[in-house]
Amino acid sequence: MSVWALLTAGIAAPALRRRLPVPGPLAVATGGLAPIAALVAMPPGRRRDAAVSILNMWAYVAAYEMPNDDPERLAKRVRVRYPIVIDRAIGFGRTPTFRLQQAFAAPGSVNPFERLLVWCHWVWFAVPHGTLALILWREPGRFAGAAGRMYAVFDLGAVFYWAIPTAPPWWAAKHGHLRDTEANTMRRMMLEYGEQFWGDRWGGLYDVLGGNPLAAMPSLHFATSLMAAHLLSQVGPVAGAVGWSYAVLLGLALVYLGEHYAIDLLAGAALTETIRAKAPAAGALLRRMAAPLEFLRARMAEA
Repeated sequence: MSVWALLTAGIAAPALRRRLPVPGPLAVATGGLAPIAALVAMPPGRRRDAAVSILNMWAYVAAYEMPNDDPERLAKRVRVRYPIVIDRAIGFGRTPTFRLQQAFAAPGSVNPFERLLVWCHWVWFAVPHGTLALILWREPGRFAGAAGRMYAVFDLGAVFYWAIPTAPPWWAAKHGHLRDTEANTMRRMMLEYGEQFWGDRWGGLYDVLGGNPLAAMPSLHFATSLMAAHLLSQVGPVAGAVGWSYAVLLGLALVYLGEHYAIDLLAGAALTETIRAKAPAAGALLRRMAAPLEFLRARMAEA
């Protein structure tokens, strides 16, 4: 099979998994071949860097969504209680989400600060990739290492989503897993404001962006934003200040809005810092593994 055939199969398998009898793990594994094939097929440069990144995220999105291809089966496997127990310990008997909403939210309305938090949440979809795009433009020599760190957060996070599907606070409240007071008062302001701001378009947007509602542990929203803050700090002090300010505000937003438990954020931070600590050794190993691929690419170019 040619490298271009592998690339095509890697792109097609995740997209066709619902139409063809392809087991989920096989579809993800095939999708994972696409960025490797692009490394071999394309000459070094910004285009290849961008293509490999996009193809990796294509495989990640499939891995992220795939557990929810069978919602009933996923609901039977979901863990609900353990983050509630931990968050109540963190919040001295009540979850931090409940305490924040009780202290600052007014029932029936979404105030300007809460709208800012919602937009902070929505903007996240551009933050990890925008960070890498800035590095690719400003410092292309650093891009491979930065992308490796960022996409390791995504890819390892997807492993947890398969292994321990975990419900976020809003889902636990909706399905009666929180105490009556918490369940009856906890709001999901992103939905409230989304319906107000986007109107009839909101349903379609939410369907696109909410591919797996039971992928909360660890919080990759926070983990990738924390990684972005680290990477932007290496670009310059202004970029670093923006990155850290955003990460802090997003962390508050995720808990306040009921999208994540505090323990989800702590687990996400642990994932990011572990990857950063292990990155030098992992990078050396990946460079050794990439050498045969570069040799193959060179031979193909000569042929």
